[in-house]
Amino acid sequence: MNSFRNRVILSGHLGQDPETKHFDSGKSFAKFSLATNETYKNDKGENVTETQWHNLVAWNGLAKTAEKLLGKGKEVVVEGKLVTRSYTDKEGAKRYITEVVVSELLLIAPRNKEKDEMAF
Repeated sequence: MNSFRNRVILSGHLGQDPETKHFDSGKSFAKFSLATNETYKNDKGENVTETQWHNLVAWNGLAKTAEKLLGKGKEVVVEGKLVTRSYTDKEGAKRYITEVVVSELLLIAPRNKEKDEMAF
Protein backbone atom coordinates (compact mmCIF):
# COMPACT_ATOMS: atom_id res chain seq x y z
CA MET A 1 0.00 0.00 0.00
CA ASN A 2 3.00 2.33 0.23
CA SER A 3 2.74 2.96 -3.51
CA PHE A 4 -0.55 4.80 -2.93
CA ARG A 5 0.90 7.31 -0.50
CA ASN A 6 1.55 10.75 -1.95
CA ARG A 7 0.78 9.76 -5.54
CA VAL A 8 -0.65 12.25 -8.03
CA ILE A 9 -1.82 11.66 -11.60
CA LEU A 10 -2.77 14.69 -13.69
CA SER A 11 -3.88 15.13 -17.29
CA GLY A 12 -3.89 18.55 -18.92
CA HIS A 13 -2.19 21.08 -21.16
CA LEU A 14 1.13 22.84 -20.60
CA GLY A 15 0.94 26.54 -19.82
CA GLN A 16 4.40 27.34 -21.15
CA ASP A 17 7.53 25.74 -22.56
CA PRO A 18 9.57 23.96 -19.88
CA GLU A 19 12.26 26.07 -18.26
CA THR A 20 15.34 23.85 -18.08
CA LYS A 21 18.62 24.18 -16.20
CA HIS A 22 21.69 21.97 -16.61
CA PHE A 23 24.17 21.78 -13.74
CA ASP A 24 27.93 21.17 -13.81
CA SER A 25 27.32 17.93 -11.91
CA GLY A 26 25.46 16.56 -14.94
CA LYS A 27 22.02 16.82 -13.35
CA SER A 28 19.18 18.53 -15.19
CA PHE A 29 16.08 20.28 -13.89
CA ALA A 30 12.91 21.37 -15.71
CA LYS A 31 9.93 23.27 -14.37
CA PHE A 32 6.65 23.93 -16.13
CA SER A 33 2.97 24.43 -15.38
CA LEU A 34 0.00 22.25 -16.23
CA ALA A 35 -3.62 23.32 -16.55
CA THR A 36 -6.37 20.86 -15.66
CA ASN A 37 -9.98 21.67 -16.53
CA GLU A 38 -13.19 20.55 -14.88
CA THR A 39 -16.54 21.29 -16.50
CA TYR A 40 -19.87 21.18 -14.72
CA LYS A 41 -23.37 22.67 -15.00
CA ASN A 42 -24.25 25.48 -12.64
CA ASP A 43 -27.69 26.16 -11.10
CA LYS A 44 -28.82 27.86 -14.34
CA GLY A 45 -27.89 24.80 -16.43
CA GLU A 46 -24.93 26.58 -18.02
CA ASN A 47 -21.64 24.79 -18.60
CA VAL A 48 -18.88 26.23 -16.42
CA THR A 49 -15.22 25.31 -16.82
CA GLU A 50 -12.82 25.76 -13.92
CA THR A 51 -9.09 25.64 -14.55
CA GLN A 52 -6.55 24.64 -11.90
CA TRP A 53 -2.85 25.35 -12.43
CA HIS A 54 -0.20 22.95 -11.14
CA ASN A 55 3.56 23.55 -10.80
CA LEU A 56 5.56 20.60 -12.13
CA VAL A 57 9.23 19.72 -11.64
CA ALA A 58 11.19 17.06 -13.52
CA TRP A 59 14.77 15.94 -12.89
CA ASN A 60 17.57 14.45 -14.99
CA GLY A 61 16.31 12.17 -17.81
CA LEU A 62 12.72 13.39 -17.52
CA ALA A 63 13.94 17.00 -17.57
CA LYS A 64 15.83 16.32 -20.81
CA THR A 65 12.75 14.59 -22.28
CA ALA A 66 10.56 17.53 -21.27
CA GLU A 67 13.00 19.96 -22.86
CA LYS A 68 12.98 18.02 -26.16
CA LEU A 69 9.32 17.05 -26.49
CA LEU A 70 7.15 19.42 -24.49
CA GLY A 71 5.91 22.87 -25.36
CA LYS A 72 3.14 25.29 -24.52
CA GLY A 73 -0.29 23.82 -25.24
CA LYS A 74 0.86 20.17 -25.48
CA GLU A 75 -1.39 17.65 -23.77
CA VAL A 76 0.33 15.39 -21.24
CA VAL A 77 -0.37 12.95 -18.44
CA VAL A 78 2.02 13.06 -15.51
CA GLU A 79 2.47 10.94 -12.42
CA GLY A 80 4.46 12.07 -9.43
CA LYS A 81 4.32 13.15 -5.82
CA LEU A 82 3.39 16.38 -4.08
CA VAL A 83 6.22 18.26 -2.41
CA THR A 84 5.84 21.48 -0.43
CA ARG A 85 8.88 23.64 0.16
CA SER A 86 9.53 27.08 1.54
CA TYR A 87 11.78 29.94 0.52
CA THR A 88 12.38 33.56 1.48
CA ASP A 89 11.40 36.15 -1.14
CA LYS A 90 13.24 39.39 -1.94
CA GLU A 91 11.32 41.26 0.75
CA GLY A 92 12.32 38.71 3.40
CA ALA A 93 8.89 37.07 3.65
CA LYS A 94 8.69 33.31 3.96
CA ARG A 95 6.77 31.76 1.04
CA TYR A 96 5.51 28.24 0.45
CA ILE A 97 5.07 26.45 -2.86
CA THR A 98 3.59 23.05 -3.65
CA GLU A 99 4.91 21.22 -6.71
CA VAL A 100 4.43 17.88 -8.37
CA VAL A 101 7.78 16.11 -8.72
CA VAL A 102 7.23 14.13 -11.92
CA SER A 103 8.20 10.45 -12.02
CA GLU A 104 6.32 9.44 -15.22
CA LEU A 105 5.47 11.50 -18.28
CA LEU A 106 3.20 10.65 -21.21
CA LEU A 107 2.79 12.94 -24.20
CA ILE A 108 -0.68 12.73 -25.75
CA ALA A 109 -0.71 12.93 -29.54
CA PRO A 110 -3.09 15.52 -31.02
CA ARG A 111 -6.26 14.14 -32.50
CA ASN A 112 -6.49 13.80 -36.26
CA LYS A 113 -9.60 15.91 -36.99
CA GLU A 114 -9.79 14.80 -40.62
CA LYS A 115 -9.74 11.14 -39.58
CA ASP A 116 -12.34 11.80 -36.85
CA GLU A 117 -14.69 13.45 -39.35
CA MET A 118 -14.48 10.41 -41.64
CA ALA A 119 -15.39 7.95 -38.84
CA PHE A 120 -18.96 6.74 -38.70
